[in-house]
Amino acid sequence: MNTRVKICGVRRAEDALLAAELGASAVGFVFWPESPRFIDPYRARPIVRALPPFVATVGVFVDQPLEYVMGVAGLLNLGAIQLHGHESLEPYTRSSYRLIKTAPVDESFHQARLAQIPARATVLLDAHDPVRRGGTGRTIDWSQAAGAARLRPIILSGGLTPDNVAAAVDIVRPYAIDVSSGVESAPGLKDPIRMRALFAALAVSPASATEP
Repeated sequence: MNTRVKICGVRRAEDALLAAELGASAVGFVFWPESPRFIDPYRARPIVRALPPFVATVGVFVDQPLEYVMGVAGLLNLGAIQLHGHESLEPYTRSSYRLIKTAPVDESFHQARLAQIPARATVLLDAHDPVRRGGTGRTIDWSQAAGAARLRPIILSGGLTPDNVAAAVDIVRPYAIDVSSGVESAPGLKDPIRMRALFAALAVSPASATEP
């Protein structure tokens, strides 16, 4: 499997460890209190420490104070900061942390919008939802995502499941995918059967077989 995978919205150590065992490149933790997948940073710390050294940890934030974001990043030694709100990116581009910026995709989405995101940040495309800010289970327009992926590396998110992930990767050819609700039994509770099915589907994806 060559497709990079981030399993996001993790709240249990067993889910994080299974993701790593199956080949996930990254595990995401949501530190926005309004999310049903919220985890307190101090609860996340032992999970982060249990992960293998080559699995990146990503903290997800939404319009939270810079001091809080950087404090959590330092506490957990995060591999990347993922921003889902209307934050100014400039302070984060000066930090040493890798940066992921979400670009919501709706009917008004245009690829020109990607030029507003600094090259230092990796773009994550997700379904537009101004309330839940992700984890909606809704897919985005893969043809739009494919056009964006031809312009710069993108992370594809939004409604990816074991049933559709191979087709999504084949059409979009993303740098990576981000999966949350598609492998859950309930928000924040990953289903091991669905997780295994997702990685099995990626193993036979045509795009996975041809990507360098």
